[in-house]
Amino acid sequence: MDLDSLLVTARRLLAVPSTADRPGDLREALELVLGLLADDSFTVERFVSNGKPSALVYPGPRRPRFRVILNAHLDVVPAPPHQFRPRLEGTRLYGRGAHDMKVSALVETLVFRELAGALPYPIGLQLVTDEEVGGLDGTAHQIDQGVTADFVVIGEQSGLRVVTDSKGMVSANLRANGLGAHSAYQWLGDNALLKLNRSLGALLERYPVATEEAWRTTVNVARIETSNTARNQVPDQAEAWLDIRFPAGDPDLDGRTEEEVTAHLAAFCAPGVVPVVTHVAPPHHADPERPEVLGLRRAARNQGYDGALLRKHGAADGRFYYRRGIDAVIFGIGGDGQHGPEEYADITTIEPYRRALREFLTDLGT
Repeated sequence: MDLDSLLVTARRLLAVPSTADRPGDLREALELVLGLLADDSFTVERFVSNGKPSALVYPGPRRPRFRVILNAHLDVVPAPPHQFRPRLEGTRLYGRGAHDMKVSALVETLVFRELAGALPYPIGLQLVTDEEVGGLDGTAHQIDQGVTADFVVIGEQSGLRVVTDSKGMVSANLRANGLGAHSAYQWLGDNALLKLNRSLGALLERYPVATEEAWRTTVNVARIETSNTARNQVPDQAEAWLDIRFPAGDPDLDGRTEEEVTAHLAAFCAPGVVPVVTHVAPPHHADPERPEVLGLRRAARNQGYDGALLRKHGAADGRFYYRRGIDAVIFGIGGDGQHGPEEYADITTIEPYRRALREFLTDLGT
C-alpha cells in the first residue's frame, strides 16, 4: 500500500468515532483494520471483555510466545463531530485519533502484513479498543489470557523516538461529608465543600501544579461537585476527582497497593474527608540498553531521525507488560495535539516510520 492509499484508509478510520461509549464504532474500527489482513495464513484470535473487543493476529494455527508484539489501540477520546471529519492540509492529516494513534496502527498493521510470514521468529499484532479508558479490557485482558512476548512495540506517537519510561497513574476521589444547615446559621452546619477545599489545598501543597515539564508526581483536580442545589444551604456533601501521575521511584506511590495509596492520600485529608482509590496503574520502564531498544534507535537514525530516548508523562499499555517482566517501548509517528481540537499526524513521518519498523524487525532476525 503506497502513501496515498494509506491516507485514504486512514481517513476512513479517522471518520469512525470509536469512543468508549460507542461499542458499535469500536467494533467497526477493529474490523476495518482487520480487513487489511484478509489472508488465510493469519490466525485472528478475538477477545471481548466488558464489551470491549480486541484481537491478536499471528501466522500459523497456534499462538506462540512471541518474539515481538506490535501493539496498537483503535479507541479515541471524545471529540466534537467535526473532528471525525478528517482533513488533509499540506503535510498534516487532522482528525481525532490521527496522532493518537490510528495512523501508527495502520502502519504497524501493514508492516505486520508484509513481514510476519517471512520472519524467522514469531511476531504478533495486538489490536485493542480500550486504551483510552485504562486498557484493562484490551491489553491487560489478553495478557491474563496467556498472551506473552519477549518485547513489545507500542505504536503510540513519539516522532520516531523511543519511549522507555512512562508514568504510573492513580485514579481517586476525595469524598467529604458535613452537616447541612441554613446558610444564615452557619454555626449549625459543617460545610463539606470547605473541608474538601482544605484537603485539596494540602495535597496540592505537596504536589504543586506543574507550570513546566517536570519528571515528578503531579495531581490534577478534574472535577469538584456537590449534591447541594440551594444557595442558602450549607452543603453536607462534596466530592473531587483526582488524576495522579507518578514516575518510577516515587517512594509513596510506586509499588504500593490500593490500600497503601489510600492511606497516603488520607494523610492530606481534613476530618470528614475520605479518599477512595479506584485504580492504581504502575509506571513503565524498559531497559534502554537491551538489543531491541538499540535496534529501534539505530533504525530511526537510518531514516534521518535522532532516535533519542524519551519519557512520557501519560500512561500507556506498556505498564501491563512491565508488571510481567516484559520490556515494552513506545515508538510511533510524529504530529501533535493529541486529545486536543487540532490533533494531527505529520505525514512526512509515516514512510520513515514504516521503513524503520521494517528494518528493526528484519535485522532482529539476523
